[in-house]
Amino acid sequence: MTFAQNATSGQQSYLDRLNARINGGPGAWTPEQITRMQQIRDAAMRDPYALNELRHLTDNIGPRLAGSPQAEQAVQWVAAEMRSLGAEVTLEKAMVPHWVRGVETGELMAWPGQAAGTTQKVVLTALGGSVATPADGLTAEVIVVPDFAALKALPAGAAKGKILLFNHPFDKELAAVGNGGAAYGGAVTYRGAGPIAAGAVGAVAVLVRSAGGADYRLPHTGMTMYAPDVTKIPAAAVTAEDAEMLANLAAQGPVKMHLKLTPQTLQDAQSYNVIADWKGSEHPEQVVIVSGHLDSWDLGTGAIDDGAGIAVSMQAIHVLKELGIRPKRTVRFVAWMCEEQGSQGAEQYVKDYKDQIANHIGAIESDLGADHPTGISYEGKPELGKFLRPVAQVLDGIGAPLLESGGSGEDLAGLAEKGVPSFAPIQDSRFYFNYHHTAADTFDKVDPKHLNENAAIMAVLAYALADSGAGAPR
Repeated sequence: MTFAQNATSGQQSYLDRLNARINGGPGAWTPEQITRMQQIRDAAMRDPYALNELRHLTDNIGPRLAGSPQAEQAVQWVAAEMRSLGAEVTLEKAMVPHWVRGVETGELMAWPGQAAGTTQKVVLTALGGSVATPADGLTAEVIVVPDFAALKALPAGAAKGKILLFNHPFDKELAAVGNGGAAYGGAVTYRGAGPIAAGAVGAVAVLVRSAGGADYRLPHTGMTMYAPDVTKIPAAAVTAEDAEMLANLAAQGPVKMHLKLTPQTLQDAQSYNVIADWKGSEHPEQVVIVSGHLDSWDLGTGAIDDGAGIAVSMQAIHVLKELGIRPKRTVRFVAWMCEEQGSQGAEQYVKDYKDQIANHIGAIESDLGADHPTGISYEGKPELGKFLRPVAQVLDGIGAPLLESGGSGEDLAGLAEKGVPSFAPIQDSRFYFNYHHTAADTFDKVDPKHLNENAAIMAVLAYALADSGAGAPR
């Protein structure tokens, strides 16, 4: 192809995109279906349902750690709420870990410049799945490294018998430009693998700098990991401020710390995914999932992680009911259980429905809070972007026109691996990790308008996938 031909081709492609933008075009949908999407969008923006449901879930039921009484109450309450909408509800069993936090304290016993007879508090929280210290705690010297490479560079035996701190900061500048997920990914590695790396060099406990962006002396919890061939050691997250303090003092001389953690890992508990089907009018055996995860960590009340995802998914069914819409295919609400401690509920779903995966037309999960959404992230064939353009044009009315190839929710990983087109709202992540997995994850962090924007994306996309003439490319 000559340069001139290539330029002409490029101009034509650009003109095609402009024409699609100007003239729209229904794509896989009729003009009447596009109008219905607009009605769904506007109804979702007016509907207080998600906010009211979220308030009850967080304030009345509270934290929902898998295996806890609150998680069980949340299952029963969500099931009852979905039945009241007229959906067909089933509770599908899943065995989940049952970890209980217990006491968690830390204090410095000796450090350079210490006033005689004093101690100094360290603000920390046990990591999910952590083993306990001895009942009276343990006292050991603290050694600080910034990353795994620095740990490897230590002399042999340098960490043996000590408390090892990974002081690896959350990249707030990366998060500030909308890449909160990337900033979190860089920090959370130490939370996940820290106990293995520290245990392998003989440390008696491990501390990690909290994987979050708000420096208000808030510790961030989350799941950690152990390896079968490495001694399990107690693991906790310290606040950013305390991590910096420990690094400063340890650079001046020996620092001794007393650490007490009393978590328990009990026998696995029986819990449930809540499944609620809004049956399709023509192909009820074909399903489109709208979902969030019902469990939460236990420090806060799980408003943005992931009560908001549950509430906007419930609202998708509520809007369809209020507008009297029965799409051709079934819209299936799923409240996943135990995303935070290993996605056991999602794994069980894939096993239970292994023979029906071909009838899963699409799956959506919201699990990045409730800040302003800018569009749809899709996981699957590149053709999904073109397929969704008419939907994006409808969502442009609420400032959410973007289509990006990327990830979807953690609970959708098994479905996506089997070829099910998977989706998530693209959400503003600049502030999410300030509160995520902390005591500050509470109802007041949710903006009602932003919550309804997320509900609008969930409802419009669910209807679009469930009522399209041709299914989403897969």
